[in-house]
Amino acid sequence: MFTGIVEELGRFVGSEASRFTFAAELVTQGTGLGGSIAVNGACLTVVAMGEGTWAADVVDETLSRTNLGALVPGDPVNLERPLRLSDRLDGHLVQGHVDTVGTVVRPAPDFRARIDGPQHLRYLAPKGSVTVDGVSLTVVEVGEDWFDVAVVPHTAAVTTLGSRRAGDRVNVELDIIAKYVARLLGE
Repeated sequence: MFTGIVEELGRFVGSEASRFTFAAELVTQGTGLGGSIAVNGACLTVVAMGEGTWAADVVDETLSRTNLGALVPGDPVNLERPLRLSDRLDGHLVQGHVDTVGTVVRPAPDFRARIDGPQHLRYLAPKGSVTVDGVSLTVVEVGEDWFDVAVVPHTAAVTTLGSRRAGDRVNVELDIIAKYVARLLGE
């Protein structure tokens, strides 16, 4: 579990086969082999560590459901370590399981993303929670195939959301509570 509060803006170093390497300082502290780190909202397992770098094996399923396959060396990435039971929950409960990839329609601060299908939009509600590239955000408005969130200047400065432009692809994780409620109601 994560909170959607990005701890560090790291960099994608590169990939060799299915092994992706990232440059980071903070998120590797206290993290060992087998630990988890969310990259743009996708939970990855640490399989190697180096001086200022760490690596994860990214499987086809992850590549097909996220924007990680489009990374090029040097790209910034949002990084977060998992929530500890003693931590404050500053964002919202985030699993690190990306539900869909959206497309930026309007960049921050009045951020709008388009996502496919009513099967995803049904989990979004004004004042509800959504995670975009691993960033916990509050939904402002929901349309026929889009949703709006407000990105405050601090969030824009310390995450990838400040540099996202129209047409960019972003990872979207819908609110876990909304998904479970819908499941329990048989919807």
